[in-house]
Amino acid sequence: MKQKNIVILGSTGSIGEQALDIVRAHPDRFRVLAISCNSSWEKLLRQAQEFVPEYALIGSEKYVDRFKDELPDETELLVGSDALLQLATLNDADVILNSLVGYSGFDPTVEAIKAGKKVALANKESLVVGGALINELLGDNREQLIPVDSEHSAMLQCLVGESVDQIEQLIITASGGPFRSWTKEQMKEITVEDALDHPNWSMGAKITIDSATMMNKGLEIIEAHWLFDIPLEKIEPVVHPQSIIHSVITFTDGSSKAQLGPPTMKVPILYALTYPDRITLDAPRLDWQSAFDLNFEPVDYDRFPCLRLAIEAIKEGGLAPAILNAANEVAVARFLKEEITYIEIPKVIESCLEQLNNSESVTLESLKNIDQRARKLALTI
Repeated sequence: MKQKNIVILGSTGSIGEQALDIVRAHPDRFRVLAISCNSSWEKLLRQAQEFVPEYALIGSEKYVDRFKDELPDETELLVGSDALLQLATLNDADVILNSLVGYSGFDPTVEAIKAGKKVALANKESLVVGGALINELLGDNREQLIPVDSEHSAMLQCLVGESVDQIEQLIITASGGPFRSWTKEQMKEITVEDALDHPNWSMGAKITIDSATMMNKGLEIIEAHWLFDIPLEKIEPVVHPQSIIHSVITFTDGSSKAQLGPPTMKVPILYALTYPDRITLDAPRLDWQSAFDLNFEPVDYDRFPCLRLAIEAIKEGGLAPAILNAANEVAVARFLKEEITYIEIPKVIESCLEQLNNSESVTLESLKNIDQRARKLALTI
């Protein structure tokens, strides 16, 4: 069986590192063609020395001198975020795993699709910002874009052998994060350390904060809307503290399908790399001989206004989701630096949505322009 050449954009992050674990487990199936990082050069160097890819990209020039002399001779060094587009369109690439964080992942997704590459998408912001444009590029070839998010992977797995037209309701599950049972009064005292302490998942800082505010679930609703061409009114979030059921689809005959498993990102990563096939994976299994509970609760939009803002943004359409995404990225970064409090994150986002005009038509140029304007405004609020 021919090895698949994998390009991992964001190889030093949580998703990228777990993808490399999968390559280690299946060296006969996968070959690392290219890897990239923004600034974690020491980690990238270790990866390059182990996997000897054809290309290694580092986003910041200031680390290059310490980095380049220790690279394997077979590995070409690329520098600067612009070179991400080169990696996303490599002729020999079979799969582009886009695990970049935030808006930085949008252009590589677009260029990879244009180049006819299969994209394993862990960068949900690509669809949040420009879902309509991406779907236009995909046309009828929807299987060119495979989701890596656990919830969307669950939906895809539930839809094997089914028709999207027969979906009555799509239930997207949320753990509720670390503040599921906190009161609004308690939330005024949330620290960065509190917000980074997720009960079920181990993730990067930005996505962990998004999970704590439940903005992550809002972004995932927008992503599901574009991925499966599902009307918003058919998508319903529900809190499921155990994070065992990753999504549920109810069909028009009243039957429901769910995808279950212990919390691990390796399953959806592997499924995206091998879709529509499955191969073995050394991952945790559910123990069906031990008693365990599956609980569900309605979402409290009053305590988690970021989720409401995301749903309102996609309903409004136009450039609103791009404004939402940019303002959220800046607000989260400011919270992590302790410039604003946890409860001020949605206030920054809402203020940007109110102040910026989102009625322009959605083009690559208008998206880049509104992204920059929203970031500048979010820094001033």
